[in-house]
Amino acid sequence: MYRSHTCGELNASHINTEVTLAGWVQKTRDKGFMIWVDLRDRYGITQLIFDEQRTDLSVFEKAKTLGREFVIQVKGTVIERESKNKNIATGDIEILVSELNILNEAKLPPFTIEDETDGGEDIRMKYRYLDIRRNPVKNNLLFRHNVAMEVRKYLSEQGFCEVETPYLIKSTPEGARDFVVPSRMNEGQFYALPQSPQTFKQLLMVGGMDKYFQIVKCFRDEDLRADRQPEFTQIDCEMAFVEQEDILNMFEGLTRHLLKEVKGIDVDKFPRITYDYAMKTYGNDKPDIRFGMKFGELNEVAQHKDFGVFNSAELVVGIAVPGCNEYTRKQIDELIDWVKRPQVGASGMVFCKYNEDGTLKSSVDKFYDQEDLKKWAEITAAQPGDLILVLSGPAHKTRTQLSALRMELGNRLGLRKPDEFAPLWVIDFPLLEWDEESARYHAMHHPFTSPKPEDIHLIANDPGAIRANAYDMVLNGNEIGGGSIRIHDKELQAKMFELLGFTKEEAENQFGFLMNAFQYGAPPHGGLAFGLDRLVAILGGQETIRDFIAFPKNNSGRDIMIDAPATIDDAQLEELHIKLKL
Repeated sequence: MYRSHTCGELNASHINTEVTLAGWVQKTRDKGFMIWVDLRDRYGITQLIFDEQRTDLSVFEKAKTLGREFVIQVKGTVIERESKNKNIATGDIEILVSELNILNEAKLPPFTIEDETDGGEDIRMKYRYLDIRRNPVKNNLLFRHNVAMEVRKYLSEQGFCEVETPYLIKSTPEGARDFVVPSRMNEGQFYALPQSPQTFKQLLMVGGMDKYFQIVKCFRDEDLRADRQPEFTQIDCEMAFVEQEDILNMFEGLTRHLLKEVKGIDVDKFPRITYDYAMKTYGNDKPDIRFGMKFGELNEVAQHKDFGVFNSAELVVGIAVPGCNEYTRKQIDELIDWVKRPQVGASGMVFCKYNEDGTLKSSVDKFYDQEDLKKWAEITAAQPGDLILVLSGPAHKTRTQLSALRMELGNRLGLRKPDEFAPLWVIDFPLLEWDEESARYHAMHHPFTSPKPEDIHLIANDPGAIRANAYDMVLNGNEIGGGSIRIHDKELQAKMFELLGFTKEEAENQFGFLMNAFQYGAPPHGGLAFGLDRLVAILGGQETIRDFIAFPKNNSGRDIMIDAPATIDDAQLEELHIKLKL
């Protein structure tokens, strides 16, 4: 037996108990006649004491050789600690060591294994197994485990069955590039790693499983952004004989359950807004509604006033920033420079201060009088003491720019509080997106998303106006889940493939197995997938998913700990019938 107790469970009730502990040396303090060692495991820290007067001399001398991160086992007696430490659970006691076994010596770590470390991100990723020993990372992984357990608990109680689906599948066009895997036994042919289990969960509905879920790895070979991973985890769900309302209610329930059980927070309201409203009011389809600053469209009151910048713009739109009318010109210029950065791309910004006395002062007073500016204030819902900021230009681009500014100000003003949670549904997405480069429609979600029944008649003459029977769950300005009612009718699915530019032969080659399954009695069905990594990070009060993944990739998609991806030798390439052309 390596240990009788963990390093986090002993307290005053164990005084005079003989115990055996094992773990890592956090740090040592040698006073010559007395040595203290902090022993750490996953559960906490216990202080060990080696006393020249009370400890066997050979044990005392061995204790002097201990270094950071040595793995040791000790036996001893729990005694009351003279200088108690109220910051740790074991702070009332210490272990008077009678026996010390060094299980494994350790090199000096490349960074300190402390909550606040001196290690940069790159070196901590290279030595991730050391980073996991630190409380922030360890606790994040334990937090992720608790969230996953609560997900399984809730869905199982609702009658869902967890079913595993294959990782080696057929490559299908679902949006991003597939990771492909050569098949040695089938020369010249390749598997793909799934971007999602989409078609399999639909087949499970055809198979009569009724309620399916899976916490599953998914893979997308796409260009990475700062907080995106090539492999990620979904809470993948599907239900049969349901309409949109059934699914929204079910997963509102899951979100409420997680917020209550994991965070101790009760959330009653899950507002539902349409995609069009989200874009018009917040400039994006995943709005953070923890704070206001809703968009006010100013075309009617800002154009035709001899100000050419606004007159030539497709959209003039503003927000009221609460309590910021006292911003100095230097502060406002800094905001103007911020929106003119290439990442945002605005050409400039107009501002208007709403003074406490009810007067308004703008950067374009030459063109607008007090009555004009009061209309700006009314439309943006500005109050005395606020600062109105206005952008103009092409409609979609300008909304995107103002959305970025709104989120930046939300951060600067402390309005995006990590301990507040504001979920909502965004519904009625467009079914299709027109791609100028390929001159054809693409599915905004995926090819199996059902159109709104009342919009099916638009397929022939106005496909761009069709709304999808689709929905996204948004939490604190992040899309944490999305899904749709699926097409379960073979004829409608064939029309969808045709709209997306598939020939009959291409559709049969890519998705014939699904189309064939629909001939054998496919029930109405729909589902949703939550992004577990993102969900856990937000519930944990952060927006970086990497800290909640045990072994993440860097921004180039590399695992710098194991140095992957890597080349393979010529013998393997030959066995797979692959020649490299680099």
